[in-house]
Parts: sequence; structure tokens; C-alpha cells
Amino acid sequence: MSNLKIKILVIVVIILVCVYGIIGLPKSTAELVDNWNHSIHLGLDLRGGSQLVLQVQIQDAFKAEADAVIQRLKEFMTKGSVQYTEMNRNDPASLQAADSIQIDVKGVPGTQAGNFRQIVTDNFGGVWNLTPVNQTDYRLTMKTSEALKLRQDTLVQSMNTIEKKINALGLAESSVQQRGRSDAEAELLVQLPGVDDPARIKQILKTAAMLELYEVVAGPFNSREEAISSKGGVLPLNSQVLLSQARGGQPAGAYIVARTPVVTGRDLRNASAAQGEGNRWETNFVLSQDAARRFEAFTGANIGKNLAIVLDKLVLSAPTIQSKISDTGRITGATNYQEASDLALNLRAGSLPASVEYLEERTVGPSLGADSIKAGVAAGVAGVIAVVFVMLVYYKKSGINATLALVLNAVILLAALSYFGAVLTLPGIAGVILTIGMAVDSNVLIFERIREELRTGKAIVAAVDAGFSKAFLTIVDTHVTTVVSCAFLFLFGTGPVKGFAVTLVIGLIANVFTAVFVSKTIFDWELGGRKQVTALSI
Repeated sequence: MSNLKIKILVIVVIILVCVYGIIGLPKSTAELVDNWNHSIHLGLDLRGGSQLVLQVQIQDAFKAEADAVIQRLKEFMTKGSVQYTEMNRNDPASLQAADSIQIDVKGVPGTQAGNFRQIVTDNFGGVWNLTPVNQTDYRLTMKTSEALKLRQDTLVQSMNTIEKKINALGLAESSVQQRGRSDAEAELLVQLPGVDDPARIKQILKTAAMLELYEVVAGPFNSREEAISSKGGVLPLNSQVLLSQARGGQPAGAYIVARTPVVTGRDLRNASAAQGEGNRWETNFVLSQDAARRFEAFTGANIGKNLAIVLDKLVLSAPTIQSKISDTGRITGATNYQEASDLALNLRAGSLPASVEYLEERTVGPSLGADSIKAGVAAGVAGVIAVVFVMLVYYKKSGINATLALVLNAVILLAALSYFGAVLTLPGIAGVILTIGMAVDSNVLIFERIREELRTGKAIVAAVDAGFSKAFLTIVDTHVTTVVSCAFLFLFGTGPVKGFAVTLVIGLIANVFTAVFVSKTIFDWELGGRKQVTALSI
């Protein structure tokens, strides 16, 4: 009886924890409903919302990689006094042809060919293959393994960046996943429950928000042509022309800035929206420790000069460096809080490694989700009523035991969904209904085993103990195989399939507890209260 009291206490504590996880401690009916709505997160098919299909333009990542190699190769060849007449890359037009990227280096003198090969081998040999075209021209092609790695890395980084941007908006039930199993397709499925106007989301996703701070060589100018002509038609070494963004009625201009930025968006530690002078909204950013040291040294050595704040290759402003700056900065010009906040969000999330193209956009109305919930709840209630009726008729009073275990199973399942923040989808409801069947199946196995033991002439208490102990291994075996199957569904399935797998696994784990531990405790409580057990209603 002492063990029985401990078991009952454990069951009561678990029930209280589950109820608290589902509805909390409501002080009114309205608060109870509100807690319920916040505890159970509904997916796109139940709540309504938007669904976007994006295609990552992986060829952009290959082009950027090749451009970076060309820039570095030029620097190495200049330092090594190796001459060339022309260096450029091809332009893959589609993501399927992205790994056909190649770099052509022309006009390398035969006397310097050895030095050129040595530079390529030492600095780029791990990624690029060098092939001679003729005596003076060479071609660099990316290795197959490295091209495959770049494809995968670009896709994964795009998914992570998009997910960070969406989660920063507070859309906790959203999901970002690969559509299809081939990286060559590079398609991503973005589901946004509760979002009926995805225009702002699309704007945030397509904004690269690549922040760079450059030393200003000259400017501003009215146009790119004027900037180049100011230097006699030839730009200074290691410099480039960037256009400025038109603001406040002022036309767009141009600046000549250094080729290499002082710091970039990768050096950011944090970014946030704030109000500055005149209550104007701006975006403040904080640099990492290493970047702060570099930025402090640069600003300290360039007081009185201009520094260009560049976002997505457009100069936002070029303020004068008035004193040494260490780890903070600000971007002005936002018209409202949302614009400043969205820019800070993009800066924190980082830039996409490649641009994205929208292939499909769908909006699901909440009424369709409400109909699905009604249909799912109706199916579940009908199933429970049918199961309870059969159990009570066939197993008589012991059917009440199975019914209580079934109800507790549902409570534990809902509480687990709430605590884990899992999203309930329409296939998830199907998983809940299937769990009801699995729960009843476990009780049937136990009850039939008890009946077999009673037919052999065993005493009732001994028959109950033997029935539970012998059925336990069978129950665990069936549940483990199903959980393993669900694990594969979760690893390789899409969002709805994962929702089904999650609810089914939680229900199965809860079922082992309710069908074995709780049901056995109820039998022990009933039989332990009798002085002499002569019959068992089963």
C-alpha cells in the first residue's frame, strides 16, 4: 500500500503539471481560453496564413566565390610581379549550370608560368583545378567535390538566414524547409501561419542587408561617369565607384571608395532600432571585439576624412570621422520605427549568400482551418465514443480503467505539445486519433493476457500481475518499432509529415505510461481495497 500511495502521488503530480502546461492558472474564463490559444500552436492548414516557395539562385554564390578568387589572385600576382593581360570569369545563367563556373587568366608570359602555377597551387589548389589553354592562357575550374559542398552550404545558409529573419518577427510557428530532395532544385518552402499579407515578409527576405564601411577616396559626384572622369578616366588602384541612395528629394550620386571594406556585416555583434536627434528613427549597431579594434585603429588614423556607410552596394551616407570610434555606429535616414527595426533585423540575421526568386505564393483563409479543426475534432470525438462504448460493453467495469488511461493519454499529449512549442497540423490531428487506437490496443493486449491467466486457474491478483508483466514486452516492442518508423518520417518527411510523426511519438510514449503504469495502479487500488478478491469484472 505504501508503494501504491507513491504511484498515485506521481500520477496526480503529472496530471497537475500537464493541466498547468495547457491552461496555466487562469483567473477567468476569458484568460483560460487565451491560455489555451497560446499553448496549442496551430499550423498553416489549421490557423490559416501564407505559404511561399522560394528558389535560391545558387549561381550567385558561385559568381561571388569566383569574384573573390579573382580579386585575391590579382593581389598575389601583383605582389609576385607576375604579369597578365586579362582575368575574368564566365557567367552561368542557371542554377543547374552554377558549378560550371570558370576563371580565365590570359597573357601570362612563358617565363613566368612557373611562378603563376605556384601561386595558384599554394593559395587555391585545394578548391580549383588549373588547366593550360595554350602557352600563355590558363583556366581555373572548381573541383566537383568543392562545387557540391558550395551548393549545400549555400542552401543551408539560406535556410538558416531566412529562418532567423522570420523568427525575429515573432512568428514562432513558422517553418522553413527544403522542398524536394535534390540540391539542384534549390527550392525552399516557407510557411507563415497567421500571416495573411506576406508583402512585408517578402520585402525582408529579399533584402540582403549587406553592411560595409569603406574609406572614401573622393566624392560625392553627380554620377558614375563624373566620378571616373575626375580621375582622368582611370580609377586609382584598389578603388571602386559606388552609387549613393536618393533620399529626401536629393538625387542619387556616386562616391569613389576603397576596394576593401574596413568592416562588414559579418563583424556585427548586435543591431537595434532607436530614436536619435530630433526623435528621428535610426539603426544602431555594435561591432565584435576584433572588428572594434580594427575600426578604432582606422578611425583614429583617418580623423577628418569621410567614411562611407554602404548597404547592399548603395552608399547611405558618408559622414566625416570626427574622433576615434571603437565598437558602435548608427545608420540614419529611417522614416519610421518599422523601417529602422526591419533594417536591424536584417543586419542581425545576416545577408543571404545568394538571391532568391519567388516561384509560388499561397494564402490559406482561417475559415478553411476552422473547418479542418471541426472535422478533426468531430472525428476524434466519434472515435473516442465508439472506443469507450466497445470497451465498456466487452470488458465491463475494467473498461473504465482503459477509458481513464485514454483520457490521461490525451492530456499528456496536449501538455507535451504545449511545453515543446510543437505545431499542431491537420496530419497531427490524424496522429492524435491514431494514438487513441494504439492506446486501446495496449489495453486490449493487457486485458486479454489477464483473461488467459484467469483461464489457467490463477488467483485474480496473480493473474493481474502476470498479465501486465507478460504484456509489457509486447507493448514496448510494438511501440519501439512504431517510434523508429516515425523517426524516419521526421528525418525525411516534409512539414505535415513531421507534424504527424511528432504527435504520434508523443502519444506512444504517453501510452506506455498510461497503459502500463496508470492502468496497473488503478487495478492495484481497486484490488488492494478488498479483503478477499473473488471476482474481477473483465
